[in-house]
Amino acid sequence: MLVCGVVLVDTMLYAALVPLLPEFATEYALSKGASGLLVASFAAGALVAAIPSGLAAAHLGPKRTVLAGLILMSVACLGFGFAGSAWTLGVSRLFQGFGSTMSWAGGFTWLVSVTPRERRGQTLGTAIGAAVFGAIFGPVLGGAAAVVGTRPTFVAVSVVGAILIGWTLTSPDAEPEPQPLRALGKALQRPSFLGSLWLMLLPALLFGVVTVLVPLELGQAGWGAAAIAAVFLTGAAAEAVLHPLIGRYSDRRGRFLPVRLALIASIAVSLALAWAEPAAVVAGLAVLSLLAYGGFYAPASAMISDTAESFGLAQGLSFGLANGAWAGGNVVGPAVGGWLADVFGDGLPFVLSAVVCMVTLVAVSVLRGSGTLSRRVPRTS
Repeated sequence: MLVCGVVLVDTMLYAALVPLLPEFATEYALSKGASGLLVASFAAGALVAAIPSGLAAAHLGPKRTVLAGLILMSVACLGFGFAGSAWTLGVSRLFQGFGSTMSWAGGFTWLVSVTPRERRGQTLGTAIGAAVFGAIFGPVLGGAAAVVGTRPTFVAVSVVGAILIGWTLTSPDAEPEPQPLRALGKALQRPSFLGSLWLMLLPALLFGVVTVLVPLELGQAGWGAAAIAAVFLTGAAAEAVLHPLIGRYSDRRGRFLPVRLALIASIAVSLALAWAEPAAVVAGLAVLSLLAYGGFYAPASAMISDTAESFGLAQGLSFGLANGAWAGGNVVGPAVGGWLADVFGDGLPFVLSAVVCMVTLVAVSVLRGSGTLSRRVPRTS
């Protein structure tokens, strides 16, 4: 429950920018490319913290790593609330992302340390579902900030962070798994591990394109922050229910099938978004995109943990790299997607998203044929 609470608040902060983005773009005269950079600043912080967070979880233990992340997040929240320019907003989100990666690396290491292998997908899927539940409240939080102001809203979130810090302090820790940094180099030489990391990066990249272009398109069509928040709220609510089910299915039938289905659905919805015009159609496709793109996370997270365990990599280091992969996608997706939309229009980023999914589908099939993605997960006694 503690880990679920931590990741819920993290993703709530990440998603809170979505309904506020049109307002900030108008107030600070931001282009789509600049708006994409503002969205990507959270992920940039997460990317910088990827390896440090993994080392912290492995050497200091998950509890201290989670505490460090919560402290950074709470302070950065205050900075966002009191920010007065696009630069200060970006720096605050940079540190929010740094804290988020610390919390996720520590929290997921904590979960895996107490979860049997045969239930790993379901447990991680439940935590990811809690994160998506936070994404549900993120747009609501952003909508509230648009009404009552960013300062009181984000000060309140800092108070929630302080409560989570107190809860973490009273919780028992798990044993550290200290490993040298060179263990990462050996892990990154394994195709199975690299493939698992790519399946964490890919949905983040896809989400990054959607979270920039869809709110801006709906804003241009006259939709307000509350209406945009409702779109993402609807999709995230369905996604929160879906993650534990996908994780449980991957425990029983293997990681490949849910990944393959997610890729096929992502291709279809990305191509549809490329040519969608009426705002209502765009909104409906945005909801479907959350379900399609989110289908990767539970099996990919379990796959990362499985492969790390198979060759002795510490779980903290593996989840630090997983966060780095997620962050890489969320840096490239919003920034490049926004820039391409400025130059070529909104259609091209979505078409390219579909092409990347098509290539990945072929690659995943090859990996499955070589035994990298097994049909079933071995059960332990």
